Amino acid sequence: MASVEHLTDRAPKVSVEELLDGFYPSPRFKDVSFSSYRPDPSQPSQSAAVRGLRAFATTVDEPEPSGLRKLFGARKAPSRAGIYLDGGFGVGKTHLLASLWHATQGPKAFGTFVEYTNLCGVLSFRKTVESLSGYNLVCIDEFELDDPGDTVMMSRLMRELADAGVKLAATSNTLPGSLGDGRFAAVDFQREIQVLADQFDVLRIDGEDYRHRGLPQPPAPLSESGLRDHVRNYSGNGGLLAEDDFGDLIHHLAGVHPSKYRQLLDGVEAVAWHRVSTITEQSVALRFVVLADRLYDRDVPIFASGVPFDKLFTDEMMHGGYMKKYYRAVSRLTALARQGGSGA
Repeated sequence: MASVEHLTDRAPKVSVEELLDGFYPSPRFKDVSFSSYRPDPSQPSQSAAVRGLRAFATTVDEPEPSGLRKLFGARKAPSRAGIYLDGGFGVGKTHLLASLWHATQGPKAFGTFVEYTNLCGVLSFRKTVESLSGYNLVCIDEFELDDPGDTVMMSRLMRELADAGVKLAATSNTLPGSLGDGRFAAVDFQREIQVLADQFDVLRIDGEDYRHRGLPQPPAPLSESGLRDHVRNYSGNGGLLAEDDFGDLIHHLAGVHPSKYRQLLDGVEAVAWHRVSTITEQSVALRFVVLADRLYDRDVPIFASGVPFDKLFTDEMMHGGYMKKYYRAVSRLTALARQGGSGA
């Protein structure tokens, strides 16, 4: 029988070194490669993306010539510092980004957009630039801009890293020139947005969300008694089952910096949430999206009672400026609930 703990009892303390050491693909993507990606034959853009990334990997491992080699060597067409994978939910963008990370050599970093903004908040912007400037490659998953401050900060970060010779790779559900649309007065920040767009060549990846092919609805929630039985009978694989009241968990997350959510889940192999309810506050919902991403990274099954995950966020949220974040979270939470065999 697995040990049962509560996430609400955890308050992880994380050093700067531990934060930097955590920038690598999650366990879900630790063994992926270009060869293990399975392009949809009906979507030629998926195969084209693999070819484009394989070629980009060679530019990471073969830095631009300098000195006499630059003056007298064979001229090469100038290339942009980055490559940008644009596509819908569940088409394998993170798989491909992690494959690029695995296919390259030397110092490199892999993290979500939110993890990089959190890193700037913890280390300071200048220390983050100094820390990442020595890397060959910086991979940014789920690139999205939530507010003007992030726009300016990430624009500066990408520009300074590119100037330092760092290659950049990003995934997003939004083209770089359209980042920030619907979130804030993006027209007032077109210069910063254009600086971001100018760093990248774009690869479009078409296709449908593989997590929902043939399964358009999430599993039905467990009853409270059913969830209690599930927790009592859960055997697991030697890890921890984290059991929490959903309302208590939401309240606890407000006191834990999102940069520490990865450590919050250390040793957890499954979660059980009692009385899941619709989140009505935007700040709470955005925080919960980060937890959903970290759960998905670690491939943690979910068992839950209460509302199904397609009702986790309000209709207004699902049609508002952050809708792409919420749809991604619902997609990922639903996949983890199916993995658990039942739950919300």
